[in-house]
Amino acid sequence: MSRIPVSRRRARGVALVAPACGPLLLRVGAVLSLLALLTLAGCKKATEPAVAASLAVAQGNQQAAPAGRELPVPIMLRVRSTTGQPMKGVPVSFTVVAGGGSVDPATVLSDQNGEARAKWTLGAASVLQSLVGAVTGVDPVTILANAILPTELLIVQGNSQAARVGTALTTPIVIRVVGPNNVPIPGMTVGFQILSGSGSITPQSAVTNNLGEVTARWTLGAQAGTQQAQVMGGPLLPISLVATATP
Repeated sequence: MSRIPVSRRRARGVALVAPACGPLLLRVGAVLSLLALLTLAGCKKATEPAVAASLAVAQGNQQAAPAGRELPVPIMLRVRSTTGQPMKGVPVSFTVVAGGGSVDPATVLSDQNGEARAKWTLGAASVLQSLVGAVTGVDPVTILANAILPTELLIVQGNSQAARVGTALTTPIVIRVVGPNNVPIPGMTVGFQILSGSGSITPQSAVTNNLGEVTARWTLGAQAGTQQAQVMGGPLLPISLVATATP
């Protein structure tokens, strides 16, 4: 049996080992490269979320409307980041602080323009009213409004008529509620009461329309002569109506 020279055995050993070690070295190298990439990725600074830096009134400040009514223009606030860009998805709250009105919605998320809107209905009893808008971590803003309060009841038509006893007056009674400078006051309840003559007024109460007016029909009682009714509206001084019932 012939012997294989040492050099050949070494060469043959290398030849036998090399095919197995080559792929292993490639796999190890790939793993190290992946670890290096992961390490570099981990070292990168994470992007910090944008932070709200300012809140401002975009529209709706210093409006006026009849007391108890919704302002004609919605309140709109705008949220900006530290770089001055509009911020989307920021919760904005609205809170009535004076006047006793209401706001809807009380909280809303800002849109893609950084804007948040709400409708403000004024309270019924105070002229000066205010609303506060707020975002966490930012100075709040105050929005002001003036409520126009009713000052007077006016007879538009239907007073001093005459009709036969037990019949309805020909012309309906129309009453108007106004504020300063004769501004109509819608949404106010007006009531009617018979003072003499035992007649009736229908309806006995009604809410003023957009013109600040209510309409009613007066049916006279069975007693001939002068008959009287009274008109009332909240804190305002009542006014009187008269009619003549003929036999």
